[in-house]
Formats: sequence, C-alpha cells, structure tokens
Amino acid sequence: VQLQASGGGSVQSGGSLGLSCAASGGTFSRLTVGWFRQAPGKERKYVAAVDYSGTMKDYSDSVKGRFTISKDNAVNTVYLHMHSLKPEDTAVYYCAADITDSDYVMVSEDLYEFWGQGTQVTVSS
Repeated sequence: VQLQASGGGSVQSGGSLGLSCAASGGTFSRLTVGWFRQAPGKERKYVAAVDYSGTMKDYSDSVKGRFTISKDNAVNTVYLHMHSLKPEDTAVYYCAADITDSDYVMVSEDLYEFWGQGTQVTVSS
C-alpha cells in the first residue's frame, strides 16, 4: 500500500486547512487509517484515526472538536479537516495505514505498517 499525503500549507491562527491521504496498491476498504504529526524537535504524536468502514473515529484530546477525519472508500482517500487552527498545530503531518478488516482504530504508531510522506502545516499567530 502506498500513501500520498497532500494539502498542507500556511494559515493564520483560527483558520482552516484540509489534508488528504490517497492510497494505492491495496484494498483501501480493509484499511484503518491514522494521522500523526511531528513538530520541530519533538516526537511524532497521534492526531486522529478512522476504521476500515469510516464509521469509527477517534481523536487526540488536543484536536478533538476542531479536527474531523473522514474516509471515502469509493475514492481511496482519507481526509483531515482542520478548523480553529492554533500555532501549536504547526507540524509535519503524516498519514499511516494498516490492514485491519475491523472497526477498531489504533493510537500507537507502532501498529501502522504503511506510511506516507509528510505534509507541512504552519499556523502563524
């Protein structure tokens, strides 16, 4: 499975951005997909995840209520819609996937086999 993340950019605090993670080379409907982010000089952290059907969703406390994850199995893409962005949301965002055939989501990056390249999100104050 190959993942391609896109949609990053620069925005002012309070603004919105949308990220996409397009998958190829596998059966997308079998995948749980997660988003992680890594700020400069910090460890990569979990942001959100969605199960194989797109029904079960989970968010880190830091983004809950501001970010929305969705999965469209018809176009092999997962989206992360980010609103009310804060400077502390500045990071490189990565999408990751694993074949689960299940309705559970994973928080730990160690449980994801496939990773896309990162896309930079910069939020200025």
